[in-house]
Amino acid sequence: MLKIELEILGLTHSQTQSGAYVLVLAEKNGERRFPIVIGATEAQAIAIQLENLIPIRPLTHDLLVTILSGFAIYAVEIIITKLSDGVFFSDIICEQGGKKVKFDARTSDAVAIALRFKCPIYAYETVLEESGIIFNPDRTKNKSEDITTMSIESLNKLLAKAVENEEYEKASIIRDEIKRRQKKD
Repeated sequence: MLKIELEILGLTHSQTQSGAYVLVLAEKNGERRFPIVIGATEAQAIAIQLENLIPIRPLTHDLLVTILSGFAIYAVEIIITKLSDGVFFSDIICEQGGKKVKFDARTSDAVAIALRFKCPIYAYETVLEESGIIFNPDRTKNKSEDITTMSIESLNKLLAKAVENEEYEKASIIRDEIKRRQKKD
């Protein structure tokens, strides 16, 4: 399957789920973006790495990296493999002595590990087709939606559909676009 490299655009409080955060990933050198709702603990683990902070005591992800590194096992890439019922699934690909091993992981944990190992984050094209939102109004790709050119009425319909389908990550991006436009008016 085709892998697309991603980068982290930001981390913010979720407006749709209390106590949750939204990790926004973007296609590197592309227009597609997609949000992932994550828990507070994982958000903290990601934020600490993004801000280059060093906790007094190692967090769980730090401990895992220390253990793996102690056995000469290193994460070489993270792949977001699928989206099912609003939940993203990921694999952490590790290498030890030239042998690669794949581990199933929550996407938030996989991203926290990727940051610590400084390894690339990818998503399969199928995941981006299904969950990506295009922010460049001049182009459209695949099945992704360009919300910047939609009317408020269309955005509200799309928001209702996303909530109905329990696609909360997508709903938060659409809601933010609606709020952004309302502030302009």
